[in-house]
Amino acid sequence: MDRPYVLASVAMSLDGYIDDAGPDTLVLSDADDLDRVDAVRAGVDAILVGAGTVRADDPRLLVRCAGRRAARVADGRSSSPRRVVLTTGASLDPSARVFAGGEAPLVFTAGAAAPALRERLGDAAEVVAAGDPPDPRAVLDDLAARGVRRLLVEGGGAVHTAFLTAGLVDELHVVVAPFFVGDARAPRFVRDGRFPQCPQRGMALIEARAMGDLVLLRYRAS
Repeated sequence: MDRPYVLASVAMSLDGYIDDAGPDTLVLSDADDLDRVDAVRAGVDAILVGAGTVRADDPRLLVRCAGRRAARVADGRSSSPRRVVLTTGASLDPSARVFAGGEAPLVFTAGAAAPALRERLGDAAEVVAAGDPPDPRAVLDDLAARGVRRLLVEGGGAVHTAFLTAGLVDELHVVVAPFFVGDARAPRFVRDGRFPQCPQRGMALIEARAMGDLVLLRYRAS
């Protein structure tokens, strides 16, 4: 069984930050880019984020456009992709918006944390033990068995680092905002790690597109 095609997506500042150190979420995209991401979401089978993103942004992880939702249903699919959360612990809040409405999300966590997280989330999610620590390959194997063929990984930094360092990202979308954050306390796109995409083996640029003052860069793993 083939693993899902993995598309990772991020918006970051010119100096590589995905947020600032303040209490509010830093806006890095505009309406046109959010609509582009919504179209990407509509084309995948599942969307994955980390627990940090759930806590920081409280996303719903749904397709927003009614027309795109209707097109998915007409094609015999659910109105939005399956929602997936990757965590190492058992501290997710069952009142987070990702657990509201639609099919119960999948939550992959460490084996040691799985029993406590199942008790905490109850029927709000299906909790799956994925190794200690959780292994992205085990996550992809489980998703493949559930029929997921295309997976969108939306972050945050720990999740992007885990999939990229494991060589599991097939395509990467990077949107660059036209400003700097300049604060080492803020989270970056990726953390320290050993990446197969090194100076001797870079990714292949397949698109570079200006979107107002933003720039979209699309890369494919070589």
